[in-house]
Amino acid sequence: MFRRFRFVGFLAIVALTATVLTGCKPAEQPKPAEQPKAQAPQVQEADVVIVGGGGAGLAAAVTAADEGAKVILIEKMPMLGGNTIRAGGAYNAVDPERQKKQNIEDSIEKHYQQTLDAGDRKGNPELVRILVENALDGLHWLESLGMQFKPEVYTVLGGLWPRAHSPVDPAGTGYVSTLKKAAEAKGVKILLETRGKELQVENGRVVGVVAVDASGKEQIFKARKGVILATGGFGANPEMRQKYNPSLGPNIPSTNHPGATGDGIVMAEKVGANLVGMEYIQLLPTCDPENGALTGWVGGSAEQMVFVNKEGKRFVAEDERRDVMTQALFKQTDAFMYVIVDSAAVPKNGVTSFGEKVDDLVARGKVFKADSIEALANKIGVPPKNLVETVKKYNAGVEKKKDEFGKKLLAKVEKPPFYASPRKPAVHHTMGGVQIDTKARVIGKDGKPIPGLYAAGEVTGGIHGTNRVGGNALADVIVFGRIAGRSVAKGE
Repeated sequence: MFRRFRFVGFLAIVALTATVLTGCKPAEQPKPAEQPKAQAPQVQEADVVIVGGGGAGLAAAVTAADEGAKVILIEKMPMLGGNTIRAGGAYNAVDPERQKKQNIEDSIEKHYQQTLDAGDRKGNPELVRILVENALDGLHWLESLGMQFKPEVYTVLGGLWPRAHSPVDPAGTGYVSTLKKAAEAKGVKILLETRGKELQVENGRVVGVVAVDASGKEQIFKARKGVILATGGFGANPEMRQKYNPSLGPNIPSTNHPGATGDGIVMAEKVGANLVGMEYIQLLPTCDPENGALTGWVGGSAEQMVFVNKEGKRFVAEDERRDVMTQALFKQTDAFMYVIVDSAAVPKNGVTSFGEKVDDLVARGKVFKADSIEALANKIGVPPKNLVETVKKYNAGVEKKKDEFGKKLLAKVEKPPFYASPRKPAVHHTMGGVQIDTKARVIGKDGKPIPGLYAAGEVTGGIHGTNRVGGNALADVIVFGRIAGRSVAKGE
């Protein structure tokens, strides 16, 4: 301001000098142009405001609307889905009706203990109990909305037991399309390219969200009953990963969608939310070597897979925890492996769970195919003698029901043609996040719920402990998304 006055004064002196020297009147100085007034942010109101349009956010929206709430859902990306739409689709639930037909013995208690143990018992037992006890009801709820699942269950990689349900639609598309349709039918207002920026707090209660739309304009969303954070984890944010787990290194690719950058976690922490388990980051061993994607391979159930390194040798049980398999893979040459399966692992329609045609993957060189193990070894460049011996030894172990690496879920690899998929590790899931209670209320650093704030899905921590069981994530987003939607709508 001082500089401006000094400059104006200087102009006046110049003008006066001109008058004295020439006898002319100085020209009038133009008035400075008026600055346009900043537009006030647009304000919209609803009973419930949900930040994030993946599986958890959509499940919460549908449930809250079912309870009679007026709902607005904002999503920063140009499309709905989050990590849910990229997932392989596996949904874990103890399901006597399906499992009995396959002679699979299972129980809620088994699912509970496996989930707790796989996370090194760092998960909250109460939340784990809610997850496993409500998973099947969540699946039936999806079916009631029109989603279809295949009649058989299987063991997803790292799932530890055959209780994974596979949707008829590829990957996670069925979850998102089903929930989107239901949400729109119930009057949920969905706004894309609208990024949550901060939470509004009045008298200790969260009452709204400040967001930015695609044009960069600020928007305010007021929530009469509460806000639900369903923004996902931070797997696509290398800086945040480094902050909480520096040992990973910044250059590991991620399976996550680009919007998984931890926004909701940061927003919640600024209003006093407690964070738990932030250092627990899961890597998946079966990712695309070029880009870290989940796609581009032929797998099947864990029973049907054999992992071999560049020397054509096995190095781990293929039905182990994901962290155990990944750690073993990092010890192999170039942290690189091939997943070997036979024709029994290929779906009858020749299309993978990600909607990719197996023949197309072979034609593109993503997957290798041969009529014998020896021929397959030659195609992938591993010593034929080693690979033949490896598969022979594995099959012998299946017959004896005693595997050299301790694999418990066993099936032979013996029916040609055979397939090999190149794979490497990538960051897949962040187990840490905002602490919640059994009603999906966000817990503050003082140990008490923050009024008006709820959370569900990968933005939360404390459920999966140090390592997530494969197939539990989609059950998690549906179960706790529904709980969050119900809790906020009822004012619990």
